Amino acid sequence: MRASVSTGLLLAAAACAVHAQEPADYPAKPIHILVGFTPGGGPDITARYIAQKLGETWKQQVIVDNRPGAGGTLAAGTVARAAPDGTTLLSVSSAHAIAPILYSNLTYDTFRDLSGITLAAASKYVLVVSPALGIKSVKELIAAARAKPGTFNFSSAGMGSGTHFAGEMFKAMAAIDVVHVPFKGIPEALTETMTARVQFFMAPIANAVGQVKEGKLAGLGVSSAERDPLLPEVPTIAESGVPGYESILWFGLLTSSGVPRPIINKLNAEITAILRGAETYARFGPIGMTPRPMSPEAFDQHFSLCAFGTLVFWPLLQTAAKVA
Repeated sequence: MRASVSTGLLLAAAACAVHAQEPADYPAKPIHILVGFTPGGGPDITARYIAQKLGETWKQQVIVDNRPGAGGTLAAGTVARAAPDGTTLLSVSSAHAIAPILYSNLTYDTFRDLSGITLAAASKYVLVVSPALGIKSVKELIAAARAKPGTFNFSSAGMGSGTHFAGEMFKAMAAIDVVHVPFKGIPEALTETMTARVQFFMAPIANAVGQVKEGKLAGLGVSSAERDPLLPEVPTIAESGVPGYESILWFGLLTSSGVPRPIINKLNAEITAILRGAETYARFGPIGMTPRPMSPEAFDQHFSLCAFGTLVFWPLLQTAAKVA
């Protein structure tokens, strides 16, 4: 009898465990979206918008938790170690693909411990300087930097951030000797550039378009292959003296790899519906962001290709920068 009761209890526990993993029961408690950067950047903007919409649809609390540090890797490590129940998500930028190259002591395996949910949006950078510098074009910036090697600085949202990679790429392709100055986030990097304490910043267009239009920053070039409709008078960097330059910024959502596939698929379906809505385009369009939802499998592949490209090109950029 005792054996039968024990067996029955085990079967009941197993049945409850399986039942708990079914999408119909998800989410049974609040969801946390961790952002590895300070408020105001693309990962934060997309996370807060998606959190609001998920909360309204699922009638469940969705909390955005900013945990800046180490190029977003502190937050990523927390999510990688989280309980695999789908209630701890990670909002990342393209910087997530750079981390395995920059940090040799990561506490997690980027490919093994994290699973993609979806790409959220894509954007671009705009190369900005303080109007006080009197520099009007990319060519003038390059000439000024070459005239005083090692004295110009460029800011970023942190070591290993997308803004860091875009700046290093510009530094190498323009063959200039400038110094990287990392900050805690985009707002700080923008402030230091506006005050001319730092000479230039490869800023996400969503964060800089307002200051450029107000004249607080001078936009010298956009990082895409074509001009951006938000700043049609600003040429591309490629057409302004650095042929071939192109750097695209993207944002996406991940969770820990142990999360059951049905939960990941449910998250993907709901977030995809949010991103494809007319309200999202109306919200993201004015800040230069384009919704780009995709399947979890496609996002994992997208990330792998970005990480491989970084693995190949980052050492080349560093070598080119040293030569310059």
